Amino acid sequence: MGLTLNATAFRAWTQLCAGALSSARAEIDALNVFPVPDSDTGTNAYLTFVSGADAVDALGSDEPLERVVKAYVDGLLTGAKGNTGVILSQLVRACFRDLSLDGQAVSSADVAQSFVAASDAAWAAVGAPVEGTILSVAKAAAVGATDAAEAGVDGRTVFARAAAAAREALARTPEQMEMLARAGVVDAGGRALVVVLDATEQALTGRIPTQVTANVPQPIRVAADDLSADGPSYEVMYLLEADDDRIPELRAALMPLGDSLVVVGGDRLWNVHVHVDDVGAAIEVGIAAGRPYRIAVTHFADQIARGPQKGRVVIAATTGAGLTALCQEAGAQTLEFTREHPLTVAEMSASLRDVGADEIIVLPNNNRYIRQFEAAAQAARHDGIRVAVIPTHAQVQGLAALAVHDPGLGFDEVVVAMSSAAAHTQHGAVTFATEPGMTMVGPVGPGDVLGVVTGDFAVIGDDVLAVAYEVIDRILSPAGEMVTVVMGEGSDAGYESSLRDYLRALRPDVDLVVYDGGQENYPLFVAVE
Repeated sequence: MGLTLNATAFRAWTQLCAGALSSARAEIDALNVFPVPDSDTGTNAYLTFVSGADAVDALGSDEPLERVVKAYVDGLLTGAKGNTGVILSQLVRACFRDLSLDGQAVSSADVAQSFVAASDAAWAAVGAPVEGTILSVAKAAAVGATDAAEAGVDGRTVFARAAAAAREALARTPEQMEMLARAGVVDAGGRALVVVLDATEQALTGRIPTQVTANVPQPIRVAADDLSADGPSYEVMYLLEADDDRIPELRAALMPLGDSLVVVGGDRLWNVHVHVDDVGAAIEVGIAAGRPYRIAVTHFADQIARGPQKGRVVIAATTGAGLTALCQEAGAQTLEFTREHPLTVAEMSASLRDVGADEIIVLPNNNRYIRQFEAAAQAARHDGIRVAVIPTHAQVQGLAALAVHDPGLGFDEVVVAMSSAAAHTQHGAVTFATEPGMTMVGPVGPGDVLGVVTGDFAVIGDDVLAVAYEVIDRILSPAGEMVTVVMGEGSDAGYESSLRDYLRALRPDVDLVVYDGGQENYPLFVAVE
């Protein structure tokens, strides 16, 4: 059976890769001993692929494959984190560069060539390539793909054999690098690449590949003093706008400054990564070549030894001016988002990094933000910060959690209390369909009023209040004591009195609290506590 690419399958694949890296993140972090044992390779790989998936999610559903792939590889490039994230972004970028994106069948030779191009690009991007790393795993995959294509098998089988060769190469990495052999682990970056290839093989063939067994030690701790005795002390990363012909000169100027140099990209957009002792010199090289921006500098010792600056902070993701104000009045720091401007992984990570607290509680208040915040939290935990991400799927769950936050309680105790409050809050909403579609309760058309119950479309109607009544009926249990309604942007002021009358007749023992949330697209959020 021929192998063809399409936008729908590609979108699903981006989510599959991010999910696979999410599951393997802690394992990969623990394998991380090279080039710096800072235990963040898995988190960096995950954040990189989430950045690509987010770029795809931001596109309309009817975009052609070519545009979806372009958004994805650019999202990987601009969101790449750490040495491994940068190399992975280049591998994916080069892999898709020459593949057919117009619906034509992809041949075995095409698949093999994509692996060869990816490996060649990754090796060329690294200033001083080292065997026993992700580069060795990529090269082995390319060889496996080439051998399979020459044997005359189909494209899916070529990919499966390339992935198998990568797994075998990963198992050999301790034989190629003494540092890995001493720690008794395989290469963390190579493991991240294998996770992506395994997820892709599963998507193409439906089979779950046999995994490489790797010893996972306790993460190696870096001494809290300066690291320059064994290597450069700082990681410098930045995006660079520069003409492609300036890059060789940039590489040559950066090479003497340190190690772990990786420069990837093309078409005037580049991602630069290097480990140095002289941060200013590394940035000056970028300025000489073009326009560096989004500059990030990490002191490796600080990743382990950074001390707390102040006590506990609650961070809540909010939508709507009213909801934002409510959360701020309850003592939370807020990150605002809208449908047009969703939160990015970079914003989430920055919010945890810059808040300056030794204890952080996060309320994502949106189903798709939970795993991204958890990945950002993992990076913050490496800095010695206590972070708890309470899986709030809706804004009203966040309000319920904030209501029981007590700064006087211990961290663990208050996290349990807030988690319980959120979990015991039944939630629903009323919104409008914007396009034809199919829900669990039947087809909908533009303008239909939709009732949401615990995240699923459960009611279809043509009147906001009638749908709201049915949503309340679904979530109001006999034990319910209070109904909270958050009014959205442009909601009819008469909704409050109508809902109060309905509840008075239905359950006179239940209290009603109404807030002006100002959220877009949802005239009503509803919660029962």
